[in-house]
Order: sequence, then C-alpha cells, then structure tokens
Amino acid sequence: MKTRKIGDLEVSAISLGCMGFSHAYGEATAKKDATEMLAKAVDMGYTMFDTAEVYGTPEDPYHNEKLVGEALKPYRNKVVIATKFGIKFDMTHQGSGTYPLITDASPASIRQSVEGSLRRLQVDHIDLYYQHRIDPKVLPETVAEVMADLIKEGKVLHWGVSEATEEYICRAHQVCPITAVENRLSMMARWHEMLFPTLEELGIGFVAFSPLANGLLTNCYNANSQFDGKTDYRAAMPQFQQESFEKNKSLFDLINKLAAEKEATPSQISLAWLLGKKPWIVPIPGSRKESRLQENAGAADIELTPAEVSGIDDALDQIEMSDVFGGSKIVK
Repeated sequence: MKTRKIGDLEVSAISLGCMGFSHAYGEATAKKDATEMLAKAVDMGYTMFDTAEVYGTPEDPYHNEKLVGEALKPYRNKVVIATKFGIKFDMTHQGSGTYPLITDASPASIRQSVEGSLRRLQVDHIDLYYQHRIDPKVLPETVAEVMADLIKEGKVLHWGVSEATEEYICRAHQVCPITAVENRLSMMARWHEMLFPTLEELGIGFVAFSPLANGLLTNCYNANSQFDGKTDYRAAMPQFQQESFEKNKSLFDLINKLAAEKEATPSQISLAWLLGKKPWIVPIPGSRKESRLQENAGAADIELTPAEVSGIDDALDQIEMSDVFGGSKIVK
C-alpha cells in the first residue's frame, strides 16, 4: 500500500481503527478471528493500528489493547501502534457490569495510563500516543510537559491529541511538538476542516476517524437495518435512524455516481476523497472482515484530482443531509 507522512511519522495511506473488534459495534469479535484479521491487515500493507485503553468490554475493560498487542507482536518492527490516554474507567463501579468513563489527564493519571498500555501492548515504547479527549481541569501545557518527559524517557515516540480546539493544539504544540490530530472527518462531518491551515503551518498530520460516518457511507445499510442497543452505538446514532436514509438520498446518489465513474465502491470514493484533500490526512476506517479490509486498502490506489476533490466539496456544500453523530458523548 502507498504510504504518507503525518508529521515525521510514515504510515500506510489507509490505516486501521481497531475499536470495533471489541467496542461499540456489537458483540466483540472472537479473539482467534480478530487476531487472524489483524495479521491479514499487515499482509495487505496496513502499517498503523489505532487502539485505546478504553476500547474494552464489560467483562474485560482493557480487551482491545491486549488483543492488538498480542496479535501484532510478531510484526512489531513493521507496524506503528497508536493508543490513547485521557479517558479512564471509573473503577469504583467494578462488578456492576459497566464502567462509566471520565476524563483525567492529570500527570499522575497519564503516568499510570502509559505504564498500563505498555504492559498490555507488550511493547517497550508507544509509537503514537494521543490524548483521547481534553480534560478541562488540566492545561494543555501541563499535558505537553508530561509528553515531553515520556519522549525523553523513550516510552513514547510521538504524541497527538483528539477532538481538541485550535487553541489547545497550538498551546500544546509550543511545549512539545504534536505529530497528529485525530478527529472525526467524513463527507458527513467536515467541521474540522477549519483546522487545516493551522495544521499545515505547524506540520501536524490529521488522522481521520469514522471516515465512513460509522459505516453509513459503505452502502451496506438501509432504513430496515437493526442494531443491538446494548452493544452497538449505531442504534442511537442519528445517521442510522430510519428517516435519515431518505434525507441522505442525494448524498448516496452523489457517492454512487462517483463510484461508477471511477469503477470503485462507495467506500473507496469516500476514502479517496479524504486522501485527495491533503497529503497529510490518513483515514482509519475500522473493519472486521477481510473483504472490507481489502476494499478499504484499495482506496489508496484511487486518485482524485484537486479539481475533482473541489467539485465534490462544492456538491457536498449544496446537499441537505441528516445529522451525524459528532463524538461528543460516546467515545470515538
């Protein structure tokens, strides 16, 4: 697969979001199956794998990091593992079957998180360590100072922030240079495009999570699709409500038309559009199926000209579409 740089870190143009193997998209994938899929992703050319300490299950709240660490151990020198701190389980609820999440980016909490992630991932350093969500109680300079110390100690190589404001990014970057910002970005969620001039000026990459609007833009779902409200966050997402499918018809028509013109799939068009916007944008779609991993990887070979990307932007500006989940209440 083609590669590109986020900051000074080179990764596959399409990288893999691993959350869905255990969190938010229905029942967790069996460990054996998930391990096989991660190995196949490496074979396909995926080199960056995104996880977090809170992508777990009620039975095993740290499941995802442990899964990713064990599965990728044979390929450690070939891959970039990204994980996150700043959201913690409220363990006072242990035994209740659920663990509420709280923001905590205090220096002591970061130190505790990094040691836990290193252990679960079975690594001696974290390639890319994100602040998962901003903690209003902790200054960006304070977080950046801890990151600078962890980088000096060799426990972290690069760091980034997720769902941060421009001010927060600039203040943190002055203390310890940021490699990447990980935010929601898709044809249905473009509000973070306003950060592009600042990121370009500072040399910071953009990692796009939910680049397919949590799967809506794959053309795999319709108004009759059902999701388990206990294990699948899509049951509550506005873009998956029955009425949204009719409201989004013009968007689907646009994507399908472009897909036919490029002899591609709707998913590939959505990802290629992101790749075409800036050379330092890397989408991290999640998938648990080999065919989808192959399909998404193929988006790296679809080239849209600047004029085509601009034309898509103009068309999207004119299209009425449903609300899309914005990531403010549900982690990722």
